[in-house]
Amino acid sequence: MNHALTAAAAGFGTGLSLIVAIGAQNAFVLRQGVRRDAVLAVVGICALSDAVLIALGVGGVGAVVVAWPGAVRAVGLVGGVFLLCYGALAARRVLRPGTGLTADGEAAGSRRRAVLTCLAMTWLNPHVYLDTVFLLGSLAADRGPLRWTFGLGAALASLCWFAALGFGARLLGRLLARPTAWRVLDGLVAVTMLGLGALLVTGA
Repeated sequence: MNHALTAAAAGFGTGLSLIVAIGAQNAFVLRQGVRRDAVLAVVGICALSDAVLIALGVGGVGAVVVAWPGAVRAVGLVGGVFLLCYGALAARRVLRPGTGLTADGEAAGSRRRAVLTCLAMTWLNPHVYLDTVFLLGSLAADRGPLRWTFGLGAALASLCWFAALGFGARLLGRLLARPTAWRVLDGLVAVTMLGLGALLVTGA
């Protein structure tokens, strides 16, 4: 029992170390949470996607991902172009404020658009495959019979993080009641998306 708890705790800590970083996915979840726009759907997609990827890694699919560098590169190019486009839209909101964006979600986009964007943010990022599938899968393999317990801990970390980020962002509602604050948030999103998009396109 103690060994299982240790493995789960190790997976939880490792999962958090890989997830808790400023990235395209986290920036998108934060923005959706502040807007209160399709938060449950976005959080669910992120957590479920991570759980699937972690399961693939624990199941040994990581070696297949590494064996197909061309496929990973192709995903990176598509994902990079997508992030550049999304970043450009965020930058446009910074330069042209007053588009009706509110924290209560009145001007929020359609749920379908939020879902499709979230899926693209998650599955078109090659780093997701290398970190979640390969790295977590390799670390889980070292746990032997407890590798699935390790993976469960990592998946739980993902669920906790995205739930806290998405639903906790509502606490920023008063802070972001002013247009200037929204411009700062969109500026952060734009810099993050454009930077990561450029890295993916250039293969850096």
